[in-house]
Amino acid sequence: MSNIPVELKYAKTHEWARMNDDGSVTVGISDSAQDQLGDMVFVEVPEVGQTVDAGEACAVVESVKAASDVYSPVAGEIVEVNDGLADSPETVNQDAYGGGWLFRMKPGSAVDLDAMMDSEAYAGFLEAEDH
Repeated sequence: MSNIPVELKYAKTHEWARMNDDGSVTVGISDSAQDQLGDMVFVEVPEVGQTVDAGEACAVVESVKAASDVYSPVAGEIVEVNDGLADSPETVNQDAYGGGWLFRMKPGSAVDLDAMMDSEAYAGFLEAEDH
């Protein structure tokens, strides 16, 4: 079974979101997603200052198997990106919920996060997907 931290929220497109103390939201892809994609070879992050809508493709992760869009789980402005992934995309595989984060954003509304799945719901979603 995948690692699914309880403090995070999850999207059906396999992104995770962490609400930070300063009100920003950190976003990455789930452990399950990185596992399915395989070894990362390239990560394209959005531009700082870019405004995105919830559900909008704003980053790309490319593995030895496939390239996959990463969708913003909430609407808002990109305030920071993980530049280290340009040189070390494998960090997403090694530490999906830590050093493998993709971007941080200032959300337009916390309501978007409320619509995301909690860890239990995401675990059920993954199980249903496997059948």
